[in-house]
Amino acid sequence: MKKHILFLSFLSFLSFNSTAQIGNLGQFDSRLLHYGIQVGYTNSKFDLEFSDDEQLRQTLQGTTSYFAPGFHIAVIGDLRLNDWFNLRLLPGVTLVTREVSYSWEPSYLETHRLAELKRNVESVYGDLPLELKFRAVRYNNFRPYITAGISYGFDFASLRKNRNRTDQSIIRLEPHDFRYSLGLGFDVFLRYVKFAIDLKMTFGLVDLKVEDPDVYIRAFDNLSSRTFMLSFTFEG
Repeated sequence: MKKHILFLSFLSFLSFNSTAQIGNLGQFDSRLLHYGIQVGYTNSKFDLEFSDDEQLRQTLQGTTSYFAPGFHIAVIGDLRLNDWFNLRLLPGVTLVTREVSYSWEPSYLETHRLAELKRNVESVYGDLPLELKFRAVRYNNFRPYITAGISYGFDFASLRKNRNRTDQSIIRLEPHDFRYSLGLGFDVFLRYVKFAIDLKMTFGLVDLKVEDPDVYIRAFDNLSSRTFMLSFTFEG
């Protein structure tokens, strides 16, 4: 009799432990479709290729781009493919600032005292990312994941810049940007919603530079985007 009681107690413990590992929103990841919202902080810069122009190199030692802060907001459409993979569409808007610094030759600065040492480039992107999300095993109310994806971005600010052909105080960019992304994060299952913290890096695939005789533009042979994103998502 004692053996039977111990055996039943052991089964009860396993049942309780199994339930405890699921926790809140136990059937959430079984749904075919769900939606949410994502907000986040971005840090963006350019990947630069310094010009091969020998004449320009006599006046300019090099250029550097530094990360600058921005903001991101998107809506989420999530399609469950199976127990491990989800396909996500995240249309949104990203406000981006990137800083470019110029290292002039000392002799050039002596005769061009108004030469700029840095320029800020601002963009407002309408983004359309498509991501594949791989989810690890859920433990209690936590589930880590990794993501990989591609995205298209349209820079609304570049329309103004491209029309303003006489303005030499800005770096003009092509409006279309294509990127790939890699990320990781973890889902937290709360009582009523699923919350996630997401870290992601995006890498531009195209040259954004608009050809221009301005020396500040000729300093580059290639100008592509790179952005780090820290995002917070809420899905219901």
